[in-house]
Amino acid sequence: MREARSQENGWFVDDRCTNCDVARQLAPDLIVEVNGRSELLRQPRDEAERRLLHLTAHACHTRSIRPPSGTLDPALDPFPLMLDDGVYFCGHNSQQTAAANAYLLRRPDGTVLMFDTPRWSAALAARWRELGPVTDILLTHRDHAAHGRRYADHYGARLWIHEGDLDAAPDADHVLRGLDPVEIVAGVVAHPLPGHTRGSVVYVADERHCFSGDSFYWSRGTGDIEVAEHVTWYSIEVLADSLSRTVDRLRFEWLLPGHGDRRRLPAEEMSRRMKDLAGRARDLRPTPVDFSAHRW
Repeated sequence: MREARSQENGWFVDDRCTNCDVARQLAPDLIVEVNGRSELLRQPRDEAERRLLHLTAHACHTRSIRPPSGTLDPALDPFPLMLDDGVYFCGHNSQQTAAANAYLLRRPDGTVLMFDTPRWSAALAARWRELGPVTDILLTHRDHAAHGRRYADHYGARLWIHEGDLDAAPDADHVLRGLDPVEIVAGVVAHPLPGHTRGSVVYVADERHCFSGDSFYWSRGTGDIEVAEHVTWYSIEVLADSLSRTVDRLRFEWLLPGHGDRRRLPAEEMSRRMKDLAGRARDLRPTPVDFSAHRW
């Protein structure tokens, strides 16, 4: 394996990088995109920046972010990382879910919901359990389903998926059907949003946290909420219809996507931006899937 180093004996990004953007989400001042892959812009200047690189390294699905020793220190693994009261980013993204971000949500009764899944390991599963008993694994769509059954069986939790993507998790315990919103547990609502895939779902908790899967995300490039028009597996036109149908029901402050940046804004501003997105999406037309054309 060829190793690409930014400085001799320093932190480096090896050539397994798939340009998934996870490291750039977490450390945009240290890791940048160069020629279709992530590269280190410079070496860390202080302990805070070194810890930030450890953060990216423990999230990277190919373990391509490498410290000078070449070996990650488990003691410096910061995950699960609290993003907001009761909301945690799992890190440890998986090659089998296209490096998707996964999240944990701790409810007022102490139970925990998992939105999509990090890579599977018994040690990680034990770590997530420290937050409380995990009762539900909520899949946003087929691309992120790889470890759902494993985590659900480990915890004795219920696995959820929409019927449109059921072939990706045919042994799901609960199948969402149709287009109507469904309350999963008190305060957590599933909104079917076909488009990115036939069975894509957005989950909103307490009108505060939106777990959007790959349906929409915050773009660093445009400074706004966007859809991945160049990576839409089912239909961009159906996605536009879904947004128009659903946007007035979606109220939240935190946008927490599977891919792309996270963002917190006042609910009124998020609502305005979502309505603008629905309007822009109506003007989009189908294009072939082209990862190289996508811009974060």
